[in-house]
Amino acid sequence: MNKRHSFSLLNTIGLLALGLIAIGWTVPILWTMAVSFHSPDEPLSATNLLWSSHPTISNYVQAFQIAPFGRYYLNTILIVVGILIFQLVTICLAGYAFARFKFRGQNVLFFLIMLQLMVPSSALIVPNYSTIRSLGLFDTLLAVMLPFFGSAFGTFLMRQTFKTIPQDLDDATRMDGANWFQTLWYIYIPPARPAMIAFALSSISFHWNDFLWPLIVTNSPNSRPLTVGLAILTQLGEIGAQWPLVTAGTIIVVGPLLVLFLIFQRQFIDSFLHSGLK
Repeated sequence: MNKRHSFSLLNTIGLLALGLIAIGWTVPILWTMAVSFHSPDEPLSATNLLWSSHPTISNYVQAFQIAPFGRYYLNTILIVVGILIFQLVTICLAGYAFARFKFRGQNVLFFLIMLQLMVPSSALIVPNYSTIRSLGLFDTLLAVMLPFFGSAFGTFLMRQTFKTIPQDLDDATRMDGANWFQTLWYIYIPPARPAMIAFALSSISFHWNDFLWPLIVTNSPNSRPLTVGLAILTQLGEIGAQWPLVTAGTIIVVGPLLVLFLIFQRQFIDSFLHSGLK
């Protein structure tokens, strides 16, 4: 077997493996969507497991009637967007400082920031909760957002991105009289946009699906995000046994992210490729 045939065989095996992974990822989502359209009066069986003989959207209507998903959507959007805005500001400033400025203890400080990547977020729940309580922010949107205003991963990503920008551009702007903020805004931010988009996608996905921390620091619909609202929905009476209603609530929660990915999948992939993320 020559190298060309060997490469073709490996390529075929790789495509088959990717196809199996894609099928394994898609089937649960398709099943969840199909079950969400089952009639509440139609029991699930082997004959109608994938599709109901009488599809209906009554499960979605009932889910919105039982739980205030409209409020949960608003809370989630405010949380995700609020965290992202603060993160983009802090990681750009920190990344620029570590990439271009020289100061005493720089390496030590950067090392301490990187240590946060090795600390699981669950290990910080107790001290974060104590801080939120002491500040009087319990059961507020700010309580959900506050621990995530900084990002060690984002700081590292922006530092590495800014280091790829030639120092000559920085020196030229200084000679023209630009201050550090103008240099950052006009010289460093434009070529770093792919990296910022890649970070934004990961941040939105994580905080849209975050469950444990919002569950701990929220106690009312005024501050609950979608994930906590779905958990509360499944614990109401006999709803946990009504799979069509539960799956409808699940689609309500994950649906926006799926739609965004299908619409902007090319931009998603391009942003990760250009940012150097693997």
